[in-house]
Amino acid sequence: MITLKNIKANSGSRRRSTRLGRWNASGHGTFCGRGMNGQNCRSGGWVPDWFEGGQTPLFRRLPKLKGFTNAKFMTHYNVINLTNIEDLAAKGITEITKEVLLENKVIRRKKLWVKLLGKGELTSKVSLKISSSSASAKEAVEKAWGSIELI
Repeated sequence: MITLKNIKANSGSRRRSTRLGRWNASGHGTFCGRGMNGQNCRSGGWVPDWFEGGQTPLFRRLPKLKGFTNAKFMTHYNVINLTNIEDLAAKGITEITKEVLLENKVIRRKKLWVKLLGKGELTSKVSLKISSSSASAKEAVEKAWGSIELI
């Protein structure tokens, strides 16, 4: 029966600590594994991990950054450009939605919103149903007599 009196640790699970400073026959006499001279061989001697030997430390060489971005609450988008829309229009597709973009492998992530950016030129009349667009992209679509419906 196991009681608190007879519980023991498994053999080999606990290593005995090395006894330092018990003369030279122990293998850890004289300097006790601390080396010869210097700050760390003294009692109470210690150098912090970030200490760089007197060189200006890294945290003082880097600039202070103002604020931060909480990535947890950022809005992530599938980004498409006018060149992608022009390629789809060349295939004969005029109604462009998120499903059409997924089928044609223009975007890959189903859960993210779709944002249209203004890189490239648009010459075909298309109607888009997307989440958002840049001002230059919206202007280019309207210039080509197309329409953008924001979902």
